[in-house]
Amino acid sequence: MNSPVPSGTEAKDEEAPKGPWLVRRGLVPRSRAQQVLALATFVNMIGSGVYMVSAALYFTRVVGLSLAEVGVAMGVAAGVGLFSGVPVGRLADRRGPREVYLWMLVIQGVAMGLLVLVHSYWLVLVALCLGELARSAGGAARGPLVRGIGGSELTRYRAYLRSVANLAGSCAAIAAGFAVQFDSHSAYVALIVGNALSFVASAAIIAALPSLAPIPSPPKASRWEVLKDRPFVAVTVIDGIMSIHHQVLLFALPLWIVGHTDAPRWLVGASALINTALVVLLQVRASREVDDSVSAARAMRRSGLAFFAGMASIALVAGLPTWVALVGIVFGIFVHTVGELWHTAGSLELRFCLAPAHAQGQYMGLFGFGAGLANVVAPSLLALFCITWGVTGWLVLGGVFVVTGLVTPPVVRWAQRTRQFEDVEQLSEAS
Repeated sequence: MNSPVPSGTEAKDEEAPKGPWLVRRGLVPRSRAQQVLALATFVNMIGSGVYMVSAALYFTRVVGLSLAEVGVAMGVAAGVGLFSGVPVGRLADRRGPREVYLWMLVIQGVAMGLLVLVHSYWLVLVALCLGELARSAGGAARGPLVRGIGGSELTRYRAYLRSVANLAGSCAAIAAGFAVQFDSHSAYVALIVGNALSFVASAAIIAALPSLAPIPSPPKASRWEVLKDRPFVAVTVIDGIMSIHHQVLLFALPLWIVGHTDAPRWLVGASALINTALVVLLQVRASREVDDSVSAARAMRRSGLAFFAGMASIALVAGLPTWVALVGIVFGIFVHTVGELWHTAGSLELRFCLAPAHAQGQYMGLFGFGAGLANVVAPSLLALFCITWGVTGWLVLGGVFVVTGLVTPPVVRWAQRTRQFEDVEQLSEAS
């Protein structure tokens, strides 16, 4: 049985057995614990990526649901899942993040397995809600685990994990593409079963990590202190608005290319590949200088400007010749992805550095609520702004990103001031 890591200390582990060149190049994390968590992330995201590509096809072609029923069920499940992050995050703070995260992975595996067995709409809805509740809760529990395992290399390690996740997503898309090509009952079932097994495998890998002992709460700490932390709530709202950008290239761009430009249709698939490749190659580098709240706020501000520039480049090619549209859209994808790299670096730093160590889980849960809500409302907003309103809508939404980025530094300074005041209060009480 793994012995817990002493409270308030970072997880210590033996040096990685890999050669130093791999470590220096950032291809392999430095410690064994970091390698284990990275492997679990890769396996988990392979399964999740396969599911995202094939879910709608599975439910319509195998289960027999209508597209409308699938949309409603997945939307309801996503909404239900939003509310599990804070309470389960608090449980992870008090009981230990490794154990809670491990059980959330197991529950997700069970939920995916149920989808193979049930074929009525309401049972499918229950299984989806169970899976989304565990997914959202698992994200909240994973935050303190990453913090403990990352230790003094936390900034670099967070970026590394995101690169690993994007690489896994690309591999999953390729694997799912082969299965979809067969377009058979057994192929779709295999994808769902594979996703269920990926959760179980990830849980088995996580079990190899050391336990992280909970960090004691200060004597007067509130039970649900994150909900009373107005500056952090404001930062969560800001990040939620900025997180809408994730759906710009996935949802709005394909519709824009096909319906409003003369760009070649193959650019729809190429755009995802360009975005993923840049994130895999550049996320660690983009995160190197983002190691405190000030640099994180600046990164968020730059990301808003980049989103506007990228979206303007994509929007303004409507009606232009094919080669101009191709160049403009590819340039917009590159600039938008640079904004994504900056936003991710800033967002990851803020959610860690503004959260007290003893309440990392519940703070992660609230931050995840903001990003999750953005994913729920983004398709409707993007359909209105970018497709219905056209060029004007692209520019207006880009302007929203700019304004949101510009207000980030003062809001972060507000959050920092309140934390300094709390630190002084706690020192006075201790003395």
